[in-house]
Amino acid sequence: MKRREKLRHDLHTIFQAALKAVDPAEAIHTHVRRAGNQLYVADRIYDLRQYDALSVIGVGKAGAAMAIAVEALLGDRLHGGHVIVKYGHGAPVKHVTVHEAGHPIPDEAGVRATRTLIDFATGRGPRELLICLISGGGSALSPAPVEGITLAEKQEVTRVLLACGATIHEINALRKHISGVKGGQLARLASPATLITLVLSDVVGDSLDVIASGPTVPDTSTFADCLEILRKYQLLDQVPTTIRRHLEAGVSGAVPETPKPGDEVFTRTQTVIIGRNLQALEAASREATTLGYQSLILSSAIEGETREVAKVHAGIAREVLASGHPIAAPACILSGGETTVTLRGQGKGGRNQEFALALALDIHNIPGIATLSGGTDGTDGPTDAAGAVADWTTCTRAELHGFHPREALEHNDAYPFFERLGDLLITGPTQTNVMDVRIMLLMPGLSPYPTLSNALRGKFDQGSRRVR
Repeated sequence: MKRREKLRHDLHTIFQAALKAVDPAEAIHTHVRRAGNQLYVADRIYDLRQYDALSVIGVGKAGAAMAIAVEALLGDRLHGGHVIVKYGHGAPVKHVTVHEAGHPIPDEAGVRATRTLIDFATGRGPRELLICLISGGGSALSPAPVEGITLAEKQEVTRVLLACGATIHEINALRKHISGVKGGQLARLASPATLITLVLSDVVGDSLDVIASGPTVPDTSTFADCLEILRKYQLLDQVPTTIRRHLEAGVSGAVPETPKPGDEVFTRTQTVIIGRNLQALEAASREATTLGYQSLILSSAIEGETREVAKVHAGIAREVLASGHPIAAPACILSGGETTVTLRGQGKGGRNQEFALALALDIHNIPGIATLSGGTDGTDGPTDAAGAVADWTTCTRAELHGFHPREALEHNDAYPFFERLGDLLITGPTQTNVMDVRIMLLMPGLSPYPTLSNALRGKFDQGSRRVR
């Protein structure tokens, strides 16, 4: 196998190792086990004989896979349940009803499913045990607009926040304060039942009140914070009037706040993070070492504008090849987190595809640099791709086919760009979600040419000059 082909093959192998490390079934069985009537959840023990009913609820892209794992442990004791997942992320669950709904923009199917979940969870007694399964995407998948606000208005505020580059923390703060379940309100509905929440983290810093907008944990954000976020992005006059008035009513005390730390609704709750981005990166690092690369994890908490993050990664790659710092090649540089894209055009793509395209421009014709950037849930933005793969030949190969990388980047149009090259990362639903994984492989001493015949090398050089 030629070395460029091996780099690209190794990128996929390393990414698969990252996904396997955060598989929901493995994650649950690592933190939850049963011995007869004893249920062990992290550092706590529950005597199942103390409960008249044991049920499952949940929201998030990995909900169905997580429910299957819980069924394997507790199937004979389960009294049903409901989980809400993204379209296409269902799975054959026996005792729990799976509802599919829209993501990242909430839809009517999500509203109906959330009403069903609310009705199921509300009014549970002290001799009932609920296991709540939370994973990424849960916020959009559980729309429960407060009275006076419509789904269309919630969709509109989500759209404008996504388009302006707001962080997931900021978006979820708004979601919590126009919702009937987010920000600890699901725990309020289920009280005084015992509530165990198992979480696959898809946010930087693993903040429990941010993951799926924290439906079962205390909320630290406020109505005042929400108004400040709208001011920060100059959106006060762009969001629906009903939403702005609701937030202002909350600040004045006319609308109750979400439950805060110390609220009695949390006295019978336990929350455990069973999977996070760093676990995926560590597994990727081990696989890279096995494949013969020196490995370095930069961070699992990288945020910021996607194009700027790509520039930083490109600079690190060039330094490794030029000086052997901060690690000598052959090397694998890993990072995780969740960047943001400020929309400048009307193209199709996602943050991982945009990262790969921006990096391709920054590493153009610098031999020995290859990258894969992928969402661990198998989707990147509103596309069927998880991300994309790029290397030092990407831009020139595109030019040879008559399409232009810089123009594609300017229009946020990375999906058709990589689709034409055959370099989209297509995994299908992975049934997990711990943000993004970015992999760079660096190999010294490679030719600037892709695998081309001598007759085409002149055209390749012409393409290289055009990209510059």
